[in-house]
Amino acid sequence: MTSRRASLAFWTGFGIVLGLLIIAPLVLPEFWRRFVTEILIWGLLAMSSDILIGYTGMVSFGHSAFFGLGMYGAATALLSVRPPNLWVALAYGIVAAALVAVFVAYFSTRLREIYFGITTLVFSQIFYVIIFTWTEVTGGENGLTFSRPPLSVPGVFSIPFDSNTLHWFVLAVVTVSYLVLRRITRSPFGMVLQSIRENEPRTRAIGYAVERYKMVAVMLSGLFAGLAGVLYAVQNRFAAPDFVFYVISGEVVIFNVMGGVGTLVGPIVGAAFFLLLREGFSRFFTEYYLIWVGLIFTAMVIFMPQGLLGFWRRRLNQ
Repeated sequence: MTSRRASLAFWTGFGIVLGLLIIAPLVLPEFWRRFVTEILIWGLLAMSSDILIGYTGMVSFGHSAFFGLGMYGAATALLSVRPPNLWVALAYGIVAAALVAVFVAYFSTRLREIYFGITTLVFSQIFYVIIFTWTEVTGGENGLTFSRPPLSVPGVFSIPFDSNTLHWFVLAVVTVSYLVLRRITRSPFGMVLQSIRENEPRTRAIGYAVERYKMVAVMLSGLFAGLAGVLYAVQNRFAAPDFVFYVISGEVVIFNVMGGVGTLVGPIVGAAFFLLLREGFSRFFTEYYLIWVGLIFTAMVIFMPQGLLGFWRRRLNQ
């Protein structure tokens, strides 16, 4: 009975939040409409990282590579395929990120703990240097700029992407991604990932091929990170090497810690909280805003180690 009540409460809350996000572009001014869309995209990136950090116990500093290559894959498709097609751009971006994730997973999952994190960081910087220096293909420091394609199905409909349509499209993708990842994390595969997180030697001892599970987790995480990169590229109509730099990976880890790891929803909450903090403090403290954001993050790590979502759950259970 308690489980059924908890499930009802979850889906009720999910429906309310989804409804509010659906009507958001109809009531918000242009800046905040775009800002909410951006939060959803960064939230998807953070959620993809949570598969590794929260469910498998592997801290990755290489998600900027998957995110950036998703952007560049989409940009390449939109600049080379005529007429520009959104679905082809999605396919290019996801495939590019997934292939890189396979490559990174093959080498990095053989290592554990901090060595895994350092290896993913090294790979992300290798791809950053390649993108930054391969000017003929990637545009180098200037990146790639392109026009936003329409939302269309050939022979059926074609809708120009205004800010409202883009917001609803991003919301639909993020919602489906969340439901898919939620199902995966609650499946037997997800249970094995959590077993690896809790006690990897014991999981190996009872017969599970731990390295294979970790490889699939990295590939799955990289795929959804690439999807987030495609959405960000479509929203902003450019791809730049800055988004492959390790700073993006560090911010993604911060999103997870602030919101609460191992929850999927927590990283989205953490992304929203971080971006709101950055937006608010940058208006008053200009280039010094990161000092205040850093102080708040440090305080949260000390006093709210389970993140915002964990703190909220504890308050409700009191």
